[in-house]
Amino acid sequence: METYGIDIWSDDNFVIEDGVVKINYAAKPALISLVNEIRAEDYKGPLLLRFPHLIEKQINKLFTLYHNAIKEYDYKGKFNAVFPLKVNQLPNFLHPLINSGEKYNYGLEAGSKAELFLAMTYNKIGAPITVNGFKDKEMIHLAFIAKKMGHDITVIIEGLNELETILEVEEETSLPTPSIGLRVRLFNSGSGAWAKSGGIDSKFGLSSTEILEAFEMLEEKDLTDILTMIHFHIGSSMSTIKPLKNALKESGHIYAELKNLGANNLNSINIGGGLAIEYSQFQRTTQYNLQEFANDVIFTLKNIAKQKGVDEPNIFTESGRFISAPSTVLIAPVLELFSAEYEAEHLRLKELNPPLIEELKELYNDINSKTALEYMHDSIDHLESLLKLFDLGYIDLEDRSNAEILTNLIIKKAIWLLEVDDFEELKRIDNKIQEKYLLNFSIFQSLPDFWGIKQEFPVMPITHLDKNPTRSASLWDITCDSDGEIEFNEDKPLYLHDVDLKKEEYYLAFFHVGAYQDILGMRHNLFSHPTEVNIVFEKNEVKLEKILETQKIIDILEDIDYDTKEIKSILKQRLDKNTYSILKSYLDQNSYLKTAWS
Repeated sequence: METYGIDIWSDDNFVIEDGVVKINYAAKPALISLVNEIRAEDYKGPLLLRFPHLIEKQINKLFTLYHNAIKEYDYKGKFNAVFPLKVNQLPNFLHPLINSGEKYNYGLEAGSKAELFLAMTYNKIGAPITVNGFKDKEMIHLAFIAKKMGHDITVIIEGLNELETILEVEEETSLPTPSIGLRVRLFNSGSGAWAKSGGIDSKFGLSSTEILEAFEMLEEKDLTDILTMIHFHIGSSMSTIKPLKNALKESGHIYAELKNLGANNLNSINIGGGLAIEYSQFQRTTQYNLQEFANDVIFTLKNIAKQKGVDEPNIFTESGRFISAPSTVLIAPVLELFSAEYEAEHLRLKELNPPLIEELKELYNDINSKTALEYMHDSIDHLESLLKLFDLGYIDLEDRSNAEILTNLIIKKAIWLLEVDDFEELKRIDNKIQEKYLLNFSIFQSLPDFWGIKQEFPVMPITHLDKNPTRSASLWDITCDSDGEIEFNEDKPLYLHDVDLKKEEYYLAFFHVGAYQDILGMRHNLFSHPTEVNIVFEKNEVKLEKILETQKIIDILEDIDYDTKEIKSILKQRLDKNTYSILKSYLDQNSYLKTAWS
């Protein structure tokens, strides 16, 4: 049976049992059971299922990896971590994350003023806050206020102008000064899709000359004691560990050189993110195990500290994708299969049909397991010939329709006959038997990284998994945009089931969507976020919490600055009372399509 690579990407978070996908936790509820329970409360459209226990699992794993390495190498520095808010700022995700990380003093990283306000409000006092990204005077002033509130806050300097501004605010106010870190622009870059975030040509960081100038500026003001951290980031979800080792050596030497210059309070290296999440469902792309990653960090920095005669630094990491991606699953209902019109009931056969149509009829009636492959190829050839005859005007529209229906019926019957004996042959003719699955969701809203950078996400049906999928599938969303499609890829083929949507529901699940997708999602065609539900386990029982329904149409229009009172007024003037009442009820619905299974 097809497993959709669940053993590659799921990290045992999900399993296939009894033909359905189950959550491998507590009583192992099936995803379809959760979907049905939510549907019973009349929530329509796509769903985002959030699993706080998976957030906690990833946090526990991160800290365990580094604590193991620290113990293994008798490392004297401490391990700390902050979650970069840019990865997922939404409250249904963030509140469980903060609660799960409290026992580790897990902190937050902010990259904008709005994110800094979130960190100042919700971060536990004493847990670290780091501030990255470009900053103006107002944002730096906020960091001073956060320090006054009691937060352990470090402002990471991206340019000398930011340090100058910090020194200005320090002189102008009586507020306590936050710690500062220097983001260093390393020669070494990372690997994988996001490698350009590091390296000598990176958008962020100070050159060697600027690092020295920054330290001299602090010396002149007698403020070298506020320099506590250096920071680098060479890429997200790195596929190989070698670039990290090179970056650790480079940053370790910079740390040691600054210590030896007199940066006595410098005690930490922030290595950014980098821990990989396996998105592929076809083969493993990560060339290291996670413990190896942590061991290399500890081992490399310990050796450099010993070589240079300085204290072993505390280690900070971010790794937001690693923490957040596995925690969220997108469920999208299939609305339509585009071969549904190719059923026998739609045939319009005549008393006298063109010879090739008669041959297709015979192929369909006579096909068996021995002739299935041959007849399927013959039917495809016949269809191509008949389409040419239509273009030349020799057959009419009814004949063309009959040709398409009969060919599709032959293919479906052949697939059924070949399912057990010759599935591999089936895969060799994918382009001839593709099915279009229309899903009730928007790729632009829910999978923007697929649209923007062709990021893979594991995808699979949540039911029917005790049957072989026989249709090579391309997925269409409901936007009126040709880019709203996940095309069939012969190198990474997706096979789905041939289902009768009039008789049963069929849902697809997209996994690892907890990082970036929520906040990057766009309102193309004015589709709002899916309905969100937190799936919580208490005493082995499942609870649905913090249900956040997708927005009503009227609320979406208001959010993009339309005067909704004016909209209602204009429509009311142009319609009779009863019709307007119906229309007003539609404004209070969401934009997703409504069907029996939607």
